[in-house]
Amino acid sequence: MNTPQRSQVDVTHYSYRVAWSAEDGDFVATVAEFPSLSWLDSSQVGALRGLEALLADVVVDLQEQGEVVPEPISERSYSGKFNLRLGEKLHREVALRAAEENLSINQWVVRRLMADA
Repeated sequence: MNTPQRSQVDVTHYSYRVAWSAEDGDFVATVAEFPSLSWLDSSQVGALRGLEALLADVVVDLQEQGEVVPEPISERSYSGKFNLRLGEKLHREVALRAAEENLSINQWVVRRLMADA
């Protein structure tokens, strides 16, 4: 029986989150790049370790099947630009608020996003 080789993908580079789930009565670990995966455990560390082990197996399976393995968000490059479509009414409101603060629409949106980050 062949034992699958562990991938070259470092699963510790993915974007994990561990939070208490009142519904489950356990900590739940999730990973942004694989939204369908999660792991429950009574401890935060156990939830994270369980999900990392599961993800390592999933990555090996994806590679063996010739499927694309998502790149960790932390290793992706970003241009600093993205396009956003707004309805006419919302666009007008954003333009008005930006003007009231003597900012460009871009500056206003960036400030709003940073305030929520």
